[in-house]
Amino acid sequence: MDRVLLVLAVLAAAAALGFVWRARNGRFTPVAPAVLAAAERTDGSDAATTALDDDASADRLTADDLGAALGERATFLQLSSEVCAPCRRTHAVLQTVAAEHPGVSHLDLDVAEHLDLVRRFHVMRTPTVLLLDASGAVVGRMSGATDRRQALAALDTVESCRGGVAPR
Repeated sequence: MDRVLLVLAVLAAAAALGFVWRARNGRFTPVAPAVLAAAERTDGSDAATTALDDDASADRLTADDLGAALGERATFLQLSSEVCAPCRRTHAVLQTVAAEHPGVSHLDLDVAEHLDLVRRFHVMRTPTVLLLDASGAVVGRMSGATDRRQALAALDTVESCRGGVAPR
């Protein structure tokens, strides 16, 4: 009887974890407003501001960092691995969204070839998509398979994030 209860408990825990995992797939997480505001500032008038500016500059990417031009409006930076089925599906979705929206680009980088970015942005799973604004500031991220609805909702936040105000 104890074994049956143990098996049922393990099955219930596994199901709960599966539901949580699935709910988190592709969910957009915006960057904190304080970090975005610091990224917009260029003056370092005091030590606290300088520390925030250093953190914000760490969250800004350039065309040199990526090896390709940034989009005029936004860039979906996808970090993928070679043997990842959700990566291929996410690539197709983001490529289509970028093609349909002027000024939006999609870059797909292999994590094995860009370990510096993996470490810098604490990438724990693939695909991970960083959403960059026109200046290269990271305004949010998505982990796991992303669908069209999620990608469009994330893209809409780029306009909201201008001026350092992240959506709620």
